[in-house]
Amino acid sequence: MTEIDAKIDALVPAWLHLPDIAKLFDIEVTRVRQLVKEGQLIAVRRGENRALQVPAAFIDGGKVVKGLAGTLTLLRDDGWTDEEMLEWLFTSDPTLPGTPAQALSENRGTEVKRRAQALAV
Repeated sequence: MTEIDAKIDALVPAWLHLPDIAKLFDIEVTRVRQLVKEGQLIAVRRGENRALQVPAAFIDGGKVVKGLAGTLTLLRDDGWTDEEMLEWLFTSDPTLPGTPAQALSENRGTEVKRRAQALAV
């Protein structure tokens, strides 16, 4: 969990507060915090009250977007920070096309993970 800079904040189109995610998932907020702690989600402090928020693109109905946790693990294992991961996930890649975050939400996680692995080489 980290502060976010303006560049990354501008890349992410929408954010959700942890209590909103808890409602969507029908779980306690403490469980959402655990998902963040386990690395299945990235949460950053933003807004006037510096509340923890997660990119809305990481949520698909009542669950975490398929493939996100594995992608985050690959990048973290290579030493990436939360900020670097957010920047990569939300920066447009014309060869995908779109952003890696969009590709994950469109069930193209295999390609996103392949690219994440290639970055580690």
